[in-house]
Amino acid sequence: MSGLTSLQEFSIWALPVLFAVTLHEVAHGWVAKRLGDPTAQRLGRLSLNPIKHIDPIGTVLIPGLMILMGTGFIFGWAKPVPITWSNLRNPRRDMALVALAGPGANLLMAVLWALVRWLAAYLPWGWVATPLALMGAAGIGINVVLMVLNLLPLPPLDGSRVVTGFLPDRLAWRYSRIEPYGLWILLLLVGTGALGWILGPPVSLLQKIMFSLSKAG
Repeated sequence: MSGLTSLQEFSIWALPVLFAVTLHEVAHGWVAKRLGDPTAQRLGRLSLNPIKHIDPIGTVLIPGLMILMGTGFIFGWAKPVPITWSNLRNPRRDMALVALAGPGANLLMAVLWALVRWLAAYLPWGWVATPLALMGAAGIGINVVLMVLNLLPLPPLDGSRVVTGFLPDRLAWRYSRIEPYGLWILLLLVGTGALGWILGPPVSLLQKIMFSLSKAG
């Protein structure tokens, strides 16, 4: 998005980032409710009101700084939706399904933002079409990155919950002990550039597919 001021770039990214991280969490809570755990519903976390899910650091500060600094790589997070695993009908299996719901929501949102970008090409008003097209591109970008990032099998990311669901109890317990160090491992991967090397190929492939879907005929 070269040529835009920092304020313009922030306004383009704001809604895609906000919905990407909040609806990711809503999806976790909604699937958990369907599988027997109403904890998120009782706490009002199944609402589509983004204010209920905003984390001041992960939803506002970190993405905002990354946009303003022009890092070219943006991610964030919302307040995690609480899940009471013992309420689930089949805790091991259902936790894996709950975990997959978040990345699944990001995939769906990437498709919807591709549709927004496609529709923008047919609007006759440039002052509306151009921001929508840029917002669609941002929506594709952030949702694909969050989907792939969260599927990494690194506790506490969603991918680790899926792996845990398939491991024998003893191995699952040992694997879960990595979780207190997960954030530090992730920061190490970011600092060394290894995260970009890991995420780069699948992110590039999925973004290429989404952008091809969003092209006007």
